[in-house]
Amino acid sequence: MMSNKEIKILIVDDDESIAEVIKVYLESSGYKTELCNNGKVAQDQFHIYNPDLVLLDIMLPIIDGIDLLKWIRKNSQIPVIMLTAKGNTFDKVLALEIGADDYLVKPFEPKELLARIKAVLRRYVSDNSDKEILKFSNLTIDYSSYIVTYNDKIYKLPPKEFELLYYLASNKNKVYTRDDLLSEVWGYDYPGDSRTVDVHVKRLREKFQGDNEWQLETVWGVGYKFEVK
Repeated sequence: MMSNKEIKILIVDDDESIAEVIKVYLESSGYKTELCNNGKVAQDQFHIYNPDLVLLDIMLPIIDGIDLLKWIRKNSQIPVIMLTAKGNTFDKVLALEIGADDYLVKPFEPKELLARIKAVLRRYVSDNSDKEILKFSNLTIDYSSYIVTYNDKIYKLPPKEFELLYYLASNKNKVYTRDDLLSEVWGYDYPGDSRTVDVHVKRLREKFQGDNEWQLETVWGVGYKFEVK
């Protein structure tokens, strides 16, 4: 894993006092930082600065945090931690569904932010260090690019759809309960419920029908498995 001195963090928050406190604290911990106070500037800086992690407020002028997160996920899979004054479940679920790696509700302790950053970066490095390209008869799942090729057509899936498919396919023929999949794909503190898994499986099946070699199967009363014959 990179040392702190090599890690660049883009802080996107229109509250200058909070952003400055975060900047000072992270730089004192050895990280490099860059500040932006609106979504449009953040888009420009994202390409120029090439950060390793983004701290992103939801309430932003010009382009809000949710739309900026969508834009980032079209361009990159780097870690994003949402910073928000909104504590309701809808905002948390929406951010995580779109592809945020974690979230913190303001006000928070700088030490907690630092711990979350370390955990997300550690998970990101671990997740990407041993992933492979999975190949089946008409299906290729490439973790490094988050691209699925099915019947020679390329699909760029939303992050959680891709991660669910990859997780099941990389553990072929093993049955997982909905709670298992929530824990493994969404994380233990995910505020949603098991219907989230059902919705994502439904979306995957609408795109990928399977064939004689593989199927995304429902195991009634238990959960799901990626069955390879």
